[in-house]
Amino acid sequence: MLFEELVRLATLLESTASRNEKVTYLSTVLSSLSPEEAAKVVRLITGELLPTHINSEIGVGYSTFEEAVSSVAGVVPLERRKLSVGEVYESLLKIASVTGDDSRRRKLRILQSLIVDMSENEVEFLARFLLGEPRIGASEGIILEALARAVGSSLESVRRAYMFTGDLGELARTLLEGVKPESISLQLFRPVKPMLAEMARDVREALRECNGRAAIEFKYDGVRLQIHKKGREVRLFTRRLSEVTSSLPDVVELAAESIKAGEAVIDCEAVCFRQGKPLRFQDLVKRIRRKEDVREMSEEMPFEIRVFDILYVNGETLVDNTYRERWEVLERVVDPSVFIERIVASDVSEAEAFYAKSLEKGNEGVMVKRLDSPYTPGSRGKYWFKVKPAETLDLVIVGAEWGHGRRRGWLSDYYLAVLDPPTGEFTVVGKTFKGLTDAEFEEMTRKLLELKVRDEKWRVWVKPAIVVEVAFSEVQKSPKYRSGYALRFARIVRLRLDKKPQEAATIDDLKRVYEEQFRSKSKVV
Repeated sequence: MLFEELVRLATLLESTASRNEKVTYLSTVLSSLSPEEAAKVVRLITGELLPTHINSEIGVGYSTFEEAVSSVAGVVPLERRKLSVGEVYESLLKIASVTGDDSRRRKLRILQSLIVDMSENEVEFLARFLLGEPRIGASEGIILEALARAVGSSLESVRRAYMFTGDLGELARTLLEGVKPESISLQLFRPVKPMLAEMARDVREALRECNGRAAIEFKYDGVRLQIHKKGREVRLFTRRLSEVTSSLPDVVELAAESIKAGEAVIDCEAVCFRQGKPLRFQDLVKRIRRKEDVREMSEEMPFEIRVFDILYVNGETLVDNTYRERWEVLERVVDPSVFIERIVASDVSEAEAFYAKSLEKGNEGVMVKRLDSPYTPGSRGKYWFKVKPAETLDLVIVGAEWGHGRRRGWLSDYYLAVLDPPTGEFTVVGKTFKGLTDAEFEEMTRKLLELKVRDEKWRVWVKPAIVVEVAFSEVQKSPKYRSGYALRFARIVRLRLDKKPQEAATIDDLKRVYEEQFRSKSKVV
């Protein structure tokens, strides 16, 4: 497939409002491609250029791309080559592999060699793909529908296969090779997306959603880890599916000792306590990022694990088993010293006392889980509920304004957005400059400039990549934003570096919060 053909497809998808038509166009193209080519096309049109489990990035921001374009402006090759999708994608992989001294100049040179052979329209879409902001409406859901249609399988089976691969490009390649989606399952050392939870207003509501009886667990402000073990080999993955085994040697040793099964995949929280109190997530995440002196760091900030689920044991995938059944397996194969603190309760008073105990110990709150719940990787459902004292939502920063006065020189007024799942787009629901320290403002400015996709001098728009937990007093109807809603008195509680943008709150979550406010307030219709 030529890159110009991909650009025509992207233009068509962008201008098409009908979801069914988008699916038709995509399925027709994907079914005509080789498996490898289809994987590259899917990665490009979604802006997810690299496999999710690979700890790497392209490393090209807005300013580098802009410099590459301007440096070849006016240069007309004797004969313009027609680039294939494969050539473009392989060049981007080559850019990602460039490291060390002089890496920016070498990345720039590869970009220039691509751009000089591209039309203006091709350059525009290359920028969108490369910066992770395609804006063509090719959402995850549409890609999955198109793949299902392309290979003649049910959407349900393709969605389930995606739960286990967690990577759309890899899924496209596998399915188009002729592998049946029903045969795709969990594999050791291939992380799957973690199961997610709904918000509940209080413990009473959560218990009611769980049919009156549920498991109630401490909700730590920790680092969620997925542990894969085979014999003495242990590998660790974050909720973003990044491998962090080398950064956490103490957790590797602890897992090897406490997990008795020969093969297992375990879901847990990594936590650290000082004087009996848990350290904040912001402190814990420093260990995840550490590449050097990891042994010294593990002694300075030793991690403990709190195990709460098991997805696989000794060749058997357990995700379809109930929570109760999976816990029984945990009790057989994991040392109880690393279990999460929990109770099983039907009495509201008992559940509320346990919630109060968790808060008193410095935790975020509790998780309330249906005893009959399956484990659904990467998705929410009416199975798990989180209860915390303050109403917060995980939102994505999509833009920022330059500050004034004390905040001059920093991008410090952030545009916050929720996910619109049908389109895959992020829609703004408010702004805030509250909640960060000066050091965090400075660091955030650096990160956002690297993610910049459009510059309006006093404001920049960025690739939706940074998730923040935001507290607020209420949700209001607002014509100011396309979402139709706005947060009142929004404040950033913490950065959620462990979360992907696709895990952020959705527009439906926001609508739910808006409607729930009127349990205790009058509503003007």
